[in-house]
Amino acid sequence: MEIYSEVLGNVNLSPEWKEKLADARTDYIFLDQWTAQKSRFLGKGTSGKEYPIALKRHTQIVDGDIIAYDPEANTAAVLRIELSPVLVVDLEGIASRNPEEIIRISVELGHAIGNQHWPAVVKGTKVYVPLTVDKKVMMSVMETHNIEGITFRFEKGLDVIPFMAPHEIRRLFGGASHESHAHVHGHVHPHGHHHDA
Repeated sequence: MEIYSEVLGNVNLSPEWKEKLADARTDYIFLDQWTAQKSRFLGKGTSGKEYPIALKRHTQIVDGDIIAYDPEANTAAVLRIELSPVLVVDLEGIASRNPEEIIRISVELGHAIGNQHWPAVVKGTKVYVPLTVDKKVMMSVMETHNIEGITFRFEKGLDVIPFMAPHEIRRLFGGASHESHAHVHGHVHPHGHHHDA
């Protein structure tokens, strides 16, 4: 059985590949964001064919990566990543306020997110929080806390990726759903007890 060990190109990022694959029979291998963080896994194409994938360690898979291409048979295999949406909290509205207000509002937001054990990445005036529970639950938490001066909305995971470094991508998409399960086993933090958010 053939092992696929390198990314040949990317159909989304390369006009040449896009053209090459325009009329090719393409087998799409859909990956969830957890699998997309791995370098070794068994992918399954929409055709039902299995693809043993063993990429170099620390290879960051990107949506549209091509792992197989046969110009004679005019066939290709392309990785597609299904990323969860991301809650984007924007603090730009408080940036011009006095330092005490900025600190108070930021701590309120940190408390709201930390209390839920939601991982987060801060970039500039935005806080990115991966979808770890149902969207409605996340919206409800944000609305309940009603933190003044901030706005929040969901954005597609793929739209957020270009702004992120690899370690931030892993924080947002590398097992967010797995991380949240670690806190389901009923342990309680007494209020006032410090823990890392």
